[in-house]
Amino acid sequence: MPPNSFYLYIVASRNRVLYLGITRNLKRRLLAHKTGEIPGFATKNRCNRLVWFEKHPTPESAIEREEHLRKWARARKIALIERENPSWADWGEDLGSAMKKAARKMHVKTHRPRKSS
Repeated sequence: MPPNSFYLYIVASRNRVLYLGITRNLKRRLLAHKTGEIPGFATKNRCNRLVWFEKHPTPESAIEREEHLRKWARARKIALIERENPSWADWGEDLGSAMKKAARKMHVKTHRPRKSS
């Protein structure tokens, strides 16, 4: 994972409760989700399976995209996940190779913040 990247990600519980987050270090954050180190909604609902992510060059672009996705209906978020990960596989089981495979499959795009007028 490049050091100057930021990741927008979705983790899910086994019964598909979704949690959307941003991190600079996806491996470390996923480990925190899996061990329950992050108090709050994700831990309470056992959201610890990485089902989707995308890479961003800046924290601002990741935050802008997160705010955009948070406004989406649940069905639209599920469609986003299923487009890239139809089986809802836990990409975090083997994060290194899973991230490379998912990035190739998704043709990971770098999202840039919109310029304000």
